[in-house]
Amino acid sequence: MQQRILITQARIVNEGRIMEADVYVKNGLIEKIGGALSVDADLVIDARGNYLFPGVIDDQVHFREPGLTQKATIYTESKAAVAGGVTTFMEMPNTVPNALTQALLADKYQIASQTSLANYSFFMGASNDNLDEVLKTDSRHVCGIKIFMGSSTGNMLVDNERTLENIFSKSPMLIAVHCEDEATIRANAEKYKAQYGNDIPVRFHPVIRNEEACLKSSAMAVALAKKHNTRLHILHISTADELNLFTNAIPLTQKRITSEVCVHHLWFDADDYETLGTQIKCNPAIKDKRHKKALLEALLDDRLDIIATDHAPHTWQEKQQTYWQAPSGVPLVQHALPMMLEFYRQGKLSLEKIAEKMSHAPAQCFQIERRGFIREGYWADLALVDLATETLVTADRILYKCGWSPFTGHSFQSAVTHTLVSGHLVYANGQFDERSKGQRLLFER
Repeated sequence: MQQRILITQARIVNEGRIMEADVYVKNGLIEKIGGALSVDADLVIDARGNYLFPGVIDDQVHFREPGLTQKATIYTESKAAVAGGVTTFMEMPNTVPNALTQALLADKYQIASQTSLANYSFFMGASNDNLDEVLKTDSRHVCGIKIFMGSSTGNMLVDNERTLENIFSKSPMLIAVHCEDEATIRANAEKYKAQYGNDIPVRFHPVIRNEEACLKSSAMAVALAKKHNTRLHILHISTADELNLFTNAIPLTQKRITSEVCVHHLWFDADDYETLGTQIKCNPAIKDKRHKKALLEALLDDRLDIIATDHAPHTWQEKQQTYWQAPSGVPLVQHALPMMLEFYRQGKLSLEKIAEKMSHAPAQCFQIERRGFIREGYWADLALVDLATETLVTADRILYKCGWSPFTGHSFQSAVTHTLVSGHLVYANGQFDERSKGQRLLFER
């Protein structure tokens, strides 16, 4: 049986305001929110002075299982996630084999049911030749369809215009897209190969995978979605050039086209290649400072809807290779919430906006059932944060299987102290209780 948990005197950050109250959790759900609650509890958590957030919902991660478990597993990365206040993830299909059939998709759900410490869902992958499998996807139990409209791993680049028309016109559920134009990237790559051979400095990554490649592909996706009234979600927007594709004129729940920005595109810029090199090589590329500034502004005015991570671990040995050999991707899920809390300290984001973009908006965008808010009757996915305690990122505290982070040696001026997943206290002050696993998400569609 699940514990009855009483969280007392928490500063609750929820739905645009902060209020002090107690939260009572029973049978996995938030049963009551109020002042000085008198209830029977098996465990009392004194939250006085600390902030209680709805658990972060990360709509874009790569946990590498099956097939790439030398980099990560669903268990290791979900453990890192909950230590960072991330209670729910949606994972991408470019594992090995790629999740391009309903049977392969089901295999991933089976692994997660046995090992994931966080709540979970998995995207169904689209290729140039699996439309029949894509259209079998159950919108009640699967977060969405994923299309790589740009370079990707394995057989997952969808560049056939007829295939794209078919998916956009026939899929009744949300389609999430990675947008970079392959032809533009190849042309840029050839130009720099001619100049530098195979020894291209990593600082040219955002020049090879440039603004034009992003805008051309994103504009194509938006045009297809408008043509067919498709429910489109564009992942990891990285340029100022793309922002005019999105609107803030209507509420999120009424949008047919939504977008996200990732924490690394808000935090880093092209100057950081000098010190971090291939550690921050990712697709789409981290670009110059003007984009970082514009992305934050668009997040604040609601043209960008969601903050995610695109958590994508590789081994340290892989990332130490030269530019062409080093794979793209950065491990981020453990430190995403602390990163955004630093923005709060810098006066760039309010606590209420952090809760909105990392919890409320993903739940609304994907129509997740009874998650993403601190409400009575909702699942108790909660993250308690101490804004007065420093967290130093050291090798022994990094929980990713890959064992490294671009933040090694960095101190965050906050700490996630407790994380509840579906009412289970899975993480408390550095200790894990793994007796209960996360739940598969359901969607109200």
